Formats: sequence, structure tokens, C-alpha cells
Amino acid sequence: MKIYTVFVEPETSGNIGFLARSMKNFGLTDMVLINPCELKDDAYYQAMHAKEVVQNASIYDTLDEFFSDKEITSIVGTTGTPGGSYNIPRIPITPEELGKKMNVNGNIALLFGREGDGLTNEELEQCDVLVSIPTSDEYPIMNITHAATIIFYEIFKNKKSYPIDNLDVASYEDKHVLTQLSESIISKLDYPEHKERQANIIVKRIIGRAFIAGRESRTLRGTLKRINSRINNSHEE
Repeated sequence: MKIYTVFVEPETSGNIGFLARSMKNFGLTDMVLINPCELKDDAYYQAMHAKEVVQNASIYDTLDEFFSDKEITSIVGTTGTPGGSYNIPRIPITPEELGKKMNVNGNIALLFGREGDGLTNEELEQCDVLVSIPTSDEYPIMNITHAATIIFYEIFKNKKSYPIDNLDVASYEDKHVLTQLSESIISKLDYPEHKERQANIIVKRIIGRAFIAGRESRTLRGTLKRINSRINNSHEE
């Protein structure tokens, strides 16, 4: 499993250094910076013994550019303002739940948003899974590097090999096909536009949280194709 720690539009180079330091504490080395601020000396100073993480960071202008360059199995977004039953795009899991589910042989992008504003709604909707840290209502928003450390710890403590060697894991493209098939089926169910959008988000998140094996993905894809075909045939009759 390769985990890309993706910092979206960091505003201070010192925080990039702190993030690198936390990454190295928990065995993470692949830092990605999206449209970052200028990397100044404090990025390397704050990184301490993790300077090479900053030096080797990959830099992209946009998230889409990064996604198209790497074979990502799952996109995990972080949010300090989780939603509830009536804010479906922001329904998260806890770091502990995330750590237990990330036991896969794939490439995972772990997104951290801007220091001031976090990830946008559009960026969150691109994610397969959202994770949020339970905090006090009096002061709920954490510093990004503190939040990252908690998430890294939960991932690290649950790290172990799959019980089956060389287990095939569904790729990001496999899950994208499943999502597209589901959206095609949902589009034929005569939902109002807002309910169709919510249903699509829910399906995408369920598929994302599942970390599906390749065999499961292919079987589910075949089933969804048959359902879609039956619906198409019934509409033609």
C-alpha cells in the first residue's frame, strides 16, 4: 500500500515542514503539494530530520493533474466540519475507522485542505471516503499538522499485511466504472434532481469505504450491467 499525503494549497511553508516531520514519525514518505506557497527555509527547519520528505515532494498545479498522473485506488478527504444525515457530502468516518479499513494493496491519496478553509465542497465530492476527528464543540477546528498526526497514528497502528498474498485490489478506475454504472441506473429511476445527486454521492461513498477486492469489483460490475440492461429493455417494450 502506498499512501500519498496530499496538502492542497498550503499557505505557510513552516506547516509543510511540520507535516513532513509527522509523516516520517509514522513511516510515510510520499508528500504531494498542490499549488503550494513558496518553499522557504522554515519548511526544512521545521521538518527537522524529515528534510528529505520536503525535498522529494511532488508538486502539481491542481488535484486533477495529480489524480491523472498516479494510479489512485481511493481518495480520502479530511474535514473539520463534518455533516450529518442532511448533509450527505460531509458524512465522515473517524480516524480509527479509517485505519482499520486501509488494509489494502493499493495507492491511496490522503487529502488535507488549506489551513484556513480546508477542502472545498467540490473537492470533498471527489473523495471516496471522508474522515473527521471528534473534537470539542468549544473549539472544533484543529491545526492541520495536529490533525494529520492523529490520522497517521491510526493508520500506522493498524498497518499489517493482507492475510492472502498478492490479493488483487480494485483500482480507482475499477471503482469509477462501478460508480458510472450505478449513476446510469439511478438516472433511470425518475428521482427529483436533488435526490438523484444525493443517491449518487451515497453510492460513491459506499464504494469508496468498501476498499473492494478486484474479484468483487468485477462481479459487482457484471451485476450492475445486467440490471442496467434489464432496465433499458423494459423501457423499450
